[in-house]
Amino acid sequence: MTKQFPIDILSQVQKPARYTGGEFGSIIKTAEDTKVSIVLAFPDVYEVGMSYLGFKILYHILNKEEGVAAERVYAPWVDMEAKMRENALPLTSQETGKTLRDFDFVGFTLQYELSYTNILNMLDLGQIPLFSKERTDEDPFVIAGGPCVYNPEPLADFVDFFIIGEGEEIIVELMDAYKQWQSEGLPGGRSEFLQRVVRIDGIYVPSFYDVEYLPDGKVAKVKANNPMAPAVVKKRVVKDMNTISFPTAPIVPFGEIVHDRIMLEVFRGCTRGCRFCHAGMVYRPVRERKPELLKQLARELVDNTGYNEISLVSLSTADYSCLAPLIHDLITELKEEKVSISLPSLRVDSFSVDLAKEVQAVRKSGLTFAPEAGSQRMRNVINKGVTEEDLMNAVGAAFESGWSTVKLYFMIGLPGETDEDILAIAELAKAVQYKYFQVTGHRGAKVTVSVSSFVPKPYTPFQWKGQDTIEEIRRKQMLLKDALKVKNITYQYHDSVTSVIEGVFARGDRRLGKALYLAWQRGAKFDGWSEHFSYSRWLEAISDCGLDKAFYANRDRDIDEIFPWEHIQPAVSRAFLWNEYQKSLREELTEDCRHGKCSGCGVCPNLDVKIIDWKEQGHDEAKN
Repeated sequence: MTKQFPIDILSQVQKPARYTGGEFGSIIKTAEDTKVSIVLAFPDVYEVGMSYLGFKILYHILNKEEGVAAERVYAPWVDMEAKMRENALPLTSQETGKTLRDFDFVGFTLQYELSYTNILNMLDLGQIPLFSKERTDEDPFVIAGGPCVYNPEPLADFVDFFIIGEGEEIIVELMDAYKQWQSEGLPGGRSEFLQRVVRIDGIYVPSFYDVEYLPDGKVAKVKANNPMAPAVVKKRVVKDMNTISFPTAPIVPFGEIVHDRIMLEVFRGCTRGCRFCHAGMVYRPVRERKPELLKQLARELVDNTGYNEISLVSLSTADYSCLAPLIHDLITELKEEKVSISLPSLRVDSFSVDLAKEVQAVRKSGLTFAPEAGSQRMRNVINKGVTEEDLMNAVGAAFESGWSTVKLYFMIGLPGETDEDILAIAELAKAVQYKYFQVTGHRGAKVTVSVSSFVPKPYTPFQWKGQDTIEEIRRKQMLLKDALKVKNITYQYHDSVTSVIEGVFARGDRRLGKALYLAWQRGAKFDGWSEHFSYSRWLEAISDCGLDKAFYANRDRDIDEIFPWEHIQPAVSRAFLWNEYQKSLREELTEDCRHGKCSGCGVCPNLDVKIIDWKEQGHDEAKN
């Protein structure tokens, strides 16, 4: 156990196990074995950070490297932070209790825009200057990666450099570059090391770029001010997931976490092409792991952790080409050990009641589907590609097999949405209830309708589209609430004010760094937690910096407008995205390129990477 916090402080805070370290599976390296140290920093509470698979993967990859010591740190909850500041205690790592400022690297995961104030708070608690320009040779390099990195600009003032894309290979190259620089005696200090790392494909150093603005506040151009910096930074992609080591002995926490189970990544990427989905665009293409490898990994994970549930994770797990035989084999092997298999959610058009029965043979639960929109018109607009008939067939088959509880996910505020489309969500939920009556002859089906507010994201076809105002979001939420006052239908919706600030930062530029700093100074942190989020504080911070919330969140963008993030490239072409936006206006569908014709998004040729589908590949191998 680390000496991070005295027992008298631990005894005064909620969930002290968040801070003790010493968990089963954690890795501690000696000073003699450490040439380069990195602390992986998750800007949210321990239970959330410990549930994030990307964090586990990087921890494993880094600690496999000779001379590299990777440790962890999470955002202390408000009660612990108060005790830390009261007692002048710095933020330290879980493994060895080392202060953040004493590491060579502090690496943040950008999972969610509303965690950005926690990044500033953790740097401050870790005794690291917040602004990259104020750091000296005595300070660590502050780096960041993750899903939000495709628009890193609001954090440009605070992060030394960003890792763009998938981290398994690039992080090792970064550690090697640091060891080399170290072996030479750290020549040239921080600036020299930045000159070196910018040559690694996939690394973005924001201080090496200048941004010019037009009189109306839009971006005129983003230009490199360093000859070593590329005009465009392309994402890194792992070409074959079967060649990358996957953590089979992850850290097992003392207390319960959000996803308290084994997480086994079956494939990466998605080509369904939902037009609102950021991940579906930036993680292309689909690359599957072999079923034989997945079975081997599952066996090792069960043996090494003691968990009794394996969640098969990906952006759309039901699309794994070998899913049914994989689940059958896993359940056959693990059933006697009372280990269950779970899927995050089920696609309406690929639902198999036999598969659902098999998955829930060990542990029964309700079923979750994501139609996303209530009307067929809106499902065509967003390219969801499922019909009401698909949903009724799926829930009908489930009801016939004994299920009586269904959860449905929807989104409101989508481009082109009308009140009729909103009310169609209620009609669909009622139709699901009535289907239960048709199948069973009696009532009582429990339907949960969970609704989130649409936030336009970079590198989606809707990046040109403004977000609904908060007044409009609230009006739509109440319209649906009134329509869903039905017995056995539960309506859940998310706080609309957080969606507005998420929208500001999702498509913002580096001028927002001033507002971020000001909001943090005024007490902003844990903004993703409604009890700590203050909408008025954010509005004032944005306004006091001379910026306009509506300019970032609610404004439609012109066809030829230069976006603040376009020098960071996931290789999805602008022309493809614009064409998809135009197709949404015409309510036209685009087929999945994985099984149909190429949709021309540009990822495969631009990154020299191919789709890997083991069912089709197995057929090809059988022919040869």
